[in-house]
Amino acid sequence: QVQLQESGPGLVKPSQTLSLTCTVSGGSIATDFYYWVWSRQPPGKGLEWIGYIGSSGSTYYNPSLKGRTSISRDTSKNQFTLQLSSVTPEDTAVYYCARALWTTTKGLEYDYWGQGTQVTVSS
Repeated sequence: QVQLQESGPGLVKPSQTLSLTCTVSGGSIATDFYYWVWSRQPPGKGLEWIGYIGSSGSTYYNPSLKGRTSISRDTSKNQFTLQLSSVTPEDTAVYYCARALWTTTKGLEYDYWGQGTQVTVSS
């Protein structure tokens, strides 16, 4: 059973960098074919995909976040980390980490999710 747990500050000031870590247990983040994904859900809105890091360390980000995103990993700790720079109150959301497989029919197909962590951007 794979488990994912998000951690990080719940309050970030505008213009600062939001940093969250996802700790994975029950499976290695270096295992072939899996993608490790960050998503978020702002209040009253749908789920928004932020980006992923693949088992090889390759990354891909949502272009709508305009280059503010960076995802990295520490395989020795089995963790991957999200950094979102120059945050504004619009970045307030519940942030989730998840594991996914790429399928030719559905794209990313998710099988495990973290419980989510609330991040509020406010001065």
